[in-house]
Amino acid sequence: MTLYSLLDLVPVVEGGTVSQSLANAADLARHAETLGFNRYWVAEHHGMKGIASAATAVVIAHVAGATTHIRVGAGGIMLPNSAPLQIAEQFGTLDALFPGRIDLGLGRAPGSDQRVAHALRRTLASDANQFPNDVVELQSYFADDGRTGISATPGAGARPEMWILGSSTFGAQLAAILGLPYAFASHFAPDALDAALAIYRRDFRPPAQLGRPYAMAGFNVFAADTHDEAEFLASSQQQSFIALRTGTPGLMKPPVANYRASLPPAHAAMLDSVLSCSAIGTRDEVARGIAAFVARTGVNEVMVTSAIYDHDARKHSLSLTADAMAELRQAA
Repeated sequence: MTLYSLLDLVPVVEGGTVSQSLANAADLARHAETLGFNRYWVAEHHGMKGIASAATAVVIAHVAGATTHIRVGAGGIMLPNSAPLQIAEQFGTLDALFPGRIDLGLGRAPGSDQRVAHALRRTLASDANQFPNDVVELQSYFADDGRTGISATPGAGARPEMWILGSSTFGAQLAAILGLPYAFASHFAPDALDAALAIYRRDFRPPAQLGRPYAMAGFNVFAADTHDEAEFLASSQQQSFIALRTGTPGLMKPPVANYRASLPPAHAAMLDSVLSCSAIGTRDEVARGIAAFVARTGVNEVMVTSAIYDHDARKHSLSLTADAMAELRQAA
């Protein structure tokens, strides 16, 4: 049975505030919980006006405190930005507050540009290629096995569910070697999806806690009562991608009718490429899109992302998505 989960970038919209975005995040997570979503993740991004999840562990605590049983976590923490001991302490604290509900997805991208990365780290001497060693060090703190000579408090003995994230085959290889679950960022970087999943499954080495490969992949969903309305709602995220790729990121903009048709061919082609793992339309159209994606990838979970300007429209999109997934389960 394919599970479905939710990735939320906690968007800050034009005319809105960070406070409202964080309130919306808690409300959205509660809504996802009632709909049967398995987990709710936020991602670490820095220096971006349109994303309010930079203090990722704090946002996780905010959302976990507003819900009762849905898993809550990071998709992900960009480990080169922080010492593994810091992350062990943060997620050890979260695990103590919300035992059995915390996920820790780990990535090696900066989550920012080089200027912001320098401000975060104070130096760029840290090497993303040290990411595997950092992951193993972090595991050691949670296991409290003495290899580091330091006992993390909180952290020692904590059991957040660790994941490796990726948008290339590098993360797939590491997740396979360490026997960890793997999540691929196909919602914005789909090119290496099939190759990464194949490598992960081929090379997976099972540890005691995970006996077989477990994979999740990102998928954009924009669902509405009519196809035209769904296309309209999707234009806010499309505008955000164009702004990001042209070096002008900002607050999330209101939707625009016929937005894609207004773009120059190069920009339209770019959207078609980066957002190829998407379903836009009615519940039935979304169900067909998700079914095709699951059939293609064989993933255990679909990580839905649905960046929509209007909060109520976003909640309705999630409701239709949940209906679509229920329909697929009944048909299976």
